[in-house]
Amino acid sequence: MKFNLLEECKGAERIGISGHVRPDGDCVSACLSLWQYLKKCLPQARVQVYLEKPAEIFHKIKGYEEINSDFPQESPFDVFFALDCGADRLGDALPYFQAAAKTINIDHHISNGGSGQLNVIRPEVGSTCEVLYDLMDTEKLDRDLAEALYVGMIHDTGVFQYSNTTPATMEKGAKLISYGFDFAALIQETFYQKTYVQAQIMGRTLMESIRFLDGTCIVSAIDRKSMEFYHAEPKDLDGIVNQLRNIEGIECAIFMYQTGVLEYKVSLRTSEKVNAAEVAAYFGGGGHVRAAGCTMSGTFHDCVNNLSLHIEKQLKKWEVEHDKWNHSGS
Repeated sequence: MKFNLLEECKGAERIGISGHVRPDGDCVSACLSLWQYLKKCLPQARVQVYLEKPAEIFHKIKGYEEINSDFPQESPFDVFFALDCGADRLGDALPYFQAAAKTINIDHHISNGGSGQLNVIRPEVGSTCEVLYDLMDTEKLDRDLAEALYVGMIHDTGVFQYSNTTPATMEKGAKLISYGFDFAALIQETFYQKTYVQAQIMGRTLMESIRFLDGTCIVSAIDRKSMEFYHAEPKDLDGIVNQLRNIEGIECAIFMYQTGVLEYKVSLRTSEKVNAAEVAAYFGGGGHVRAAGCTMSGTFHDCVNNLSLHIEKQLKKWEVEHDKWNHSGS
């Protein structure tokens, strides 16, 4: 049965929307895209977005100022959406989801088994915003909605350069920019542009990076003391792991930042030789085949040693399978 977004919200008086903790571009944009769409199509409903305070770079997206980051006590919603994650990553919004009369989970992460009464999980799609695009009536699109969807798509496809970009993704991106917003400025301001502090931290982490597994992997980390020195927040660390992955010869890049005593948030970016989602899942995390993350306990060296065991297995597995393929084709 085909999922009908508006039909599932029919008659709802109160609709809630949330996404994962430390919301990224796709998460923020998905929440605000859905907020705009539902308010436009269901004017009788009260629609609210609950998210941890997103980065200021997304302030131009319509609805940004309407985001509630205080998570007040609320009576149960008629419908509550979890976007770009499973319910386990909703943070302070989880009670809203659990108490709602109807729960809907929309995502594109392969590690998400579906947390809602209704689930639309499409791992083959590059972003949650692209999943939403496919669920929306395109005749209802306008400049603001197109802009919001576009920001999410560029963030989770690396401006259409990651392997999760398909011809359909490009066609949808083309359709969206036809609404006339300044897409070049959006790409620069939300994806590439860095503050001076962000540039300093990135420079430091690149200088202190370490290669291992015969130079095929690279890791860098920043501890809480350094974060405090730079007055940095987790959102200031965006893009570092991608820059590490861009180094020649690297098949797997790891970036870690300390979140507590002997606790690190880990981000992985990989080539086709390493399944990042499988590695992260072993430590209770998840994500995409080429981009994933998890939280780990232990010292920096403990975390790297534990990760390297699984990364090395995958590298060796790829070599064996690649050799078999070469021999069968010769």
